[in-house]
Order: sequence, then structure tokens, then C-alpha cells
Amino acid sequence: MVDGQSRSGPSPSRLAVIDAAVHRFLVARSLTVLRWSVGAVFLYFGALKFFPGLSPAEDLVMQTFDALTFQLVPGRAAVVFTAGVECALGVILLSGQWLRAAVSALGVQLLGILAPLLLFPGRLFDGPRHAPTLEGQYVLKDVILLAAGMVLAATLKGGRLVRGPRTARPTAPRGEAGSFSTDEKLRVVLEAIRDDRDITEVAAEHRITPDDVRRWVDELLAGATATMSPPERPNR
Repeated sequence: MVDGQSRSGPSPSRLAVIDAAVHRFLVARSLTVLRWSVGAVFLYFGALKFFPGLSPAEDLVMQTFDALTFQLVPGRAAVVFTAGVECALGVILLSGQWLRAAVSALGVQLLGILAPLLLFPGRLFDGPRHAPTLEGQYVLKDVILLAAGMVLAATLKGGRLVRGPRTARPTAPRGEAGSFSTDEKLRVVLEAIRDDRDITEVAAEHRITPDDVRRWVDELLAGATATMSPPERPNR
């Protein structure tokens, strides 16, 4: 016979622990995965341009360079130059070195990639009812690369993802925190502060609410502040 807990699936506290662990992983790794992904895309599509006929954007690159340079750069040379720049960007983004220069070059490169939207709108939106053609869709998806580049640029000055434990929902019914002794409360608070753990995860492990943990942290800090405050000098 299966009990009610088994039929209902994992308990809320266990789900909260899993959710907190996944959240910590995403905060710690998402920007790195984003950088690797953008680098891999540039490296792959850049390498295709070295081989005539393999890149679906080859003809579009030639025409864009003709328009931007007033036909000063020969078509094949423009494709090879673009391939070299994209491969270099890909390698730099994958390696994580010289990111400031890479992000600056990425911005210039993306402006060139999106230039056909202004230069050749009739060609890119020549489908039924002005729907984008295959080339148009190829260019439009680069808006995602533009957004990714903006995120990477934000990290150059120390920007990063941070955890926001105060947005978590309570994971256990209220009232259980009253059974904790002072020493037990202190141990819970130290777990949350000293180990830099997510408050939701700590609360779930002890079957209390995140608000209980926050309240205990505030009480500890308030007591520590009062203890460490300098004594008042007597009036003379």
C-alpha cells in the first residue's frame, strides 16, 4: 500500500531544496555558458565562410560590404575578412581572455551583421505579405546575439547575477520555529551567514519558513551591534 505522501510526490521542503540548488547553479554558471555559446556560434559560422558555398550568408556579406565600402573591398576578400573576425571573436570568447577588446569588436561586428536590415529591406522581407525570407530570418536571429553581447558587456565592470532569497516563498507552516532553542537558532543563523547559503534551502532543511531565518538573523545582528557599541561616557 502506498501512503499519501508517496502518492502526492516530493514534499514542499524537498522541492525547495532542489529549486535552491538549481538556482545557485544557474547564478554561478549561466554567464559562462552564455559566453561559451556566443563564442561557439561565431567560431562555427565564421569557419564556414572560409569555404566558398558553405555559408548561407556569403552573398549577403558581399553585398553588405559593397554598400558599406562603396565597392572598395572585393567580394571574396570581404567574406574572408568577416570569417577571420568571427573566428577570432569565437576563440576569444571561448577562452575568456581579452574580453574587453572582444566585446568592443563584437559590438562593431553586430552592427555590420544587422546592417542589411536597413540596406536591403526589400530583399530580406520579400516573402508572402512581406514575411522575412530565409536570409531575413538569418539576420533577425542575430538580435539574440546582440542581447547576449549586451549582457557580456555588463560583466566587464563587475556586473554579475546574484541570488535573491527574499523572493522565496515559505516552505513550511508557521509556528514550528517556536520549538527551537537558542542554541539551535544560532546554529541555523550561522548556516545561513557563514556558509553563504540560500535562506530558502536552510529553512527547508530545518522545516521552518525563510522569514523565521531572516528574523533570527536580524535579531543576532541587532544583539551584536548592541554588544559592540561603545559604552556611554558619564556626564561630568
